[in-house]
Amino acid sequence: MTASSSDPMRDARTTHDSISSLGDDRPDRPEDATEEVYYEGSPMVRGEMGMFILWTLLGLILIAAPFVWYLLRDSWWPWYVVVGLVLIGLMLMVIPVLVVKQFRYRISNYRIDFERGLLGKKIDTMELWHVDDIKFEQSFLNRLMGVGKITVLSDDQTTPNLELKGLPNPRPLFESLKQRIIAVKRQRGVIKMDMG
Repeated sequence: MTASSSDPMRDARTTHDSISSLGDDRPDRPEDATEEVYYEGSPMVRGEMGMFILWTLLGLILIAAPFVWYLLRDSWWPWYVVVGLVLIGLMLMVIPVLVVKQFRYRISNYRIDFERGLLGKKIDTMELWHVDDIKFEQSFLNRLMGVGKITVLSDDQTTPNLELKGLPNPRPLFESLKQRIIAVKRQRGVIKMDMG
């Protein structure tokens, strides 16, 4: 017997090592198994500046109404009306923050987790290999504010069109995500679609 056939365990290890050194396209490679998070957090409020300005103006109008009435008529409304208007005005000013902060994103090199809700929570997960296309949008005001929107189009049944709004420093995130989608599709053997 030769030395190579006398140790079947060594032969199996050698065969396994040669397969793993050649199989760089396998999705279960150890170096690909670790999940790298590109972004995790809520959208920035400054990404919804129009909504923020509108609700703040409405709140200020309600807060100012009884005082303007006093200046024009030299009489006060009942105290409970004044207090009620001030409280409602303050709540209106908080609405944009609550609307934006009810969302949370976790974007990694394998999936996008999209969480929504303030008291109750609902989380949807989109695997990157399901993504058909991604789009990047950044208006002039968003560029000034340093935020943007990435739209993810996929064949996912629960969330075919996912808008990730108010992302800080969005362009590098878009480029990383675009390249990672292509890599994941290649690993899975999925035909690469036009990634815009």
